[in-house]
Formats: sequence, C-alpha cells, structure tokens
Amino acid sequence: MPDIPPRAVRLGVAGPVGTGKTSLIALLCRELAAHLAMAVVTNDIYTDEDARMLRAAGVIAADRVVAVQTGACPHTAIRDDVTANLLAVEELEQRFAPLELVLVESGGDNLTATFSPALADAQIFVLDTAGGGDVARKGGPGIERADLLVVNKTDLAPHVGVDVAAMLADAAAARAGAPVHGLSRDDTESVTALVEWVRTLVARVRSGAHEPVDPGPMAPHAHVDGTVHAH
Repeated sequence: MPDIPPRAVRLGVAGPVGTGKTSLIALLCRELAAHLAMAVVTNDIYTDEDARMLRAAGVIAADRVVAVQTGACPHTAIRDDVTANLLAVEELEQRFAPLELVLVESGGDNLTATFSPALADAQIFVLDTAGGGDVARKGGPGIERADLLVVNKTDLAPHVGVDVAAMLADAAAARAGAPVHGLSRDDTESVTALVEWVRTLVARVRSGAHEPVDPGPMAPHAHVDGTVHAH
C-alpha cells in the first residue's frame, strides 16, 4: 500500500477589505516558497482579482494559486459551508503532493470573520493601521481569538495620525496576551518575525503540538436576568 503524504498545514488569512491580506500572502510566498512547498487559495465574491495579483507578482508558481468565487458574503465560504474551499485545497494537495503549507485568503469581510476549524488549522487576522487606531480595541472574534493578529502597514501611522504603540497595546489587551504583530513590508525585522511565526506554526501543526481552536463567533452577551455568557 503506497504511503499517503501528510496533508498540508492550512493557514487562513482574514480581515476587512483593504487591510493588506493579499499583500501579506505575497510577502509570505516571496519569503517561504523557496523553503516550503506552498500553494494559495483566494476568495472573492465575483472575481479572481486577488489570485491574478498573486500570479502576476511572480512570488509563487502561477498554477499553485487557485481562486474560489463565493457568490455571497465571504465568511460563508470560510465558515458556514467550506466545501468550495476544501475542494480547492484538496485539489492542490493532489496536484502538488506533498504540499507543506496552503494559505487560504478570505474575501474582505468584517471583524466577525473567522475560519471554520474544518478548513483552517490556524488563522491570521489582519488590521490596517490606516483604518484607525481605535479598531483593535473594538474587538470581535477575529481580533480576539485568531492565532495571530497582524496590525499591518505600520509605516503609514505618521501619515494618518495613529499611535502604533497604543494600537498594539489595545490589541494586546483585547486578546488577553495572545500574540499581536506590527508589520511593515519595508521593515525587515517585522517581516522576519512574521516569517518565523509561520515557520514555527507549520512545525507545530505537523508535529501534532498545535490543535485548531474554533475562534467564534462566541461573543459574550448579557440577558435581562443579568447572566453573561457566550455561545
């Protein structure tokens, strides 16, 4: 009986429109594709623009990028019914076996967007510094419970009046100490730290040391009788 290669580690990347998810994936492909066997699945409602952008960037072989057109709100295809994405991931795993890492990009969504653990072993949630310094403290399942929160485009802070240190502190408070990472693609140190986080994650998943956790939506809420809990 032939050996069955271990399935790829599946890392979801979510966040609102314009936060830089595709650019972050391009950065990871540029830094890691020579060292890890990788592929990418993008999600858009009606287009394949993100996939075309990645192919054009030349950071990964064009045939290793597959576009899923959701036809509905992006979160439905990464959480409610992940069939289209699972089929895309499994097709890539069959064509390019053995794959080590598949990046799955959500279409731009809101602060509640999270991946089903049936699709992603872990997930990164991306915020944009230019989106406002108060965004991180607003919370939500993606901000609070993703495996890593990335505050992207920190180099833009002086141009939009955002205090990056305060934004990162707010994010850390919202996440109760879970990892937060400030990123600028022009800052070598921040890029290296992100790449190392992904390398470590891949190693942990492949060794069985990491277990996917469902990040939500499980927002705490109160009832008229005063009880507070989360579903």
